[in-house]
Amino acid sequence: MPSQRILIVQTAFIGDVILASALIEKLSAYYPDASIDFLLRKGNETLFKNHPKLREVHIWDKKGNKYRNLFGLIGKIRKRRYDILINVQRFANTGLLTALSRAKLKIGFDKNPWSWAFDKKIPHRIEQGVHEVERNNDLIKELTDDTIKRPRLYPTQFDFDEVSIFKSKPYICMAPASVWYTKQFPKEKWIELINSLEFEGSIYLLGAPGDHSLCEEIIDRLNKKSIRNLCGGLTLLQSAALMKDAELNYVNDSAPMHLASAVNAKTCAIYCSTLPEFGFGPLADFAKVVQVNDLNCRPCGLHGKKSCPEGHFRCGQDMDIQQLIKNLEDARQQS
Repeated sequence: MPSQRILIVQTAFIGDVILASALIEKLSAYYPDASIDFLLRKGNETLFKNHPKLREVHIWDKKGNKYRNLFGLIGKIRKRRYDILINVQRFANTGLLTALSRAKLKIGFDKNPWSWAFDKKIPHRIEQGVHEVERNNDLIKELTDDTIKRPRLYPTQFDFDEVSIFKSKPYICMAPASVWYTKQFPKEKWIELINSLEFEGSIYLLGAPGDHSLCEEIIDRLNKKSIRNLCGGLTLLQSAALMKDAELNYVNDSAPMHLASAVNAKTCAIYCSTLPEFGFGPLADFAKVVQVNDLNCRPCGLHGKKSCPEGHFRCGQDMDIQQLIKNLEDARQQS
């Protein structure tokens, strides 16, 4: 088959883009001579810095002149004349871009409002046990095969060098924050977990700049000395490079969990209001999920909420700290 020009479109949030990276792995394996591009929202482009399997990353700036920027991007995409465009999203804006793209083969989910203009409309499966990477793979199954690839990111040697100073002794990483309150393990429970750990190494708290104050509050209430707040101090790829060699990464159902999956880092995913069965669970070789299983009110939504609808947040408060500790023991035994 002649060399293909392929565009993947995923302009949602960090975790969604990381999961869509599995398509890059699959397409590059199946079409090794293809030129693969990726379209994402501004702010997520650092995920693919120096990515060895991408030719170009297109960026949609959604802040300020959102639609003017969109139509400017559509003009740019039309000039590229892609052979294949794969739209991972089900929303109108990217559907319009797909419809107007002039791509020879336009593929997307049938739930997109513009799917009538796609060449191939693929059913979007919301089924228990079907992971997002499987749903995304449905889009290209006819072009490739049924094999599922994992998401993957490529921290550079520079990224590994930048975090090497933190790797002088065994360490664990924790990412305490989440955009959604009901996805976030409570602050008091993070404190209880850290104080209960019999771990002699370092503990690093990871997150975005906006998570720094939360992690400072946690540290201020601890009697541990070997703990450091790195929120805002590392790029996404540097965070992934640090997580890769951790004894264990404690994460919420949020972007850091997917960072860990993308570098096959040992993961303990703490699920409060959401469920891994929704299709966004961890994918590392060592990946454990801890959750409260006997609550009638759980899950309270697909993506989490800004507050607990019942007012008690038992899905976070009742979490078994001993199970979280045991997962660290299991992870260290596997080393």
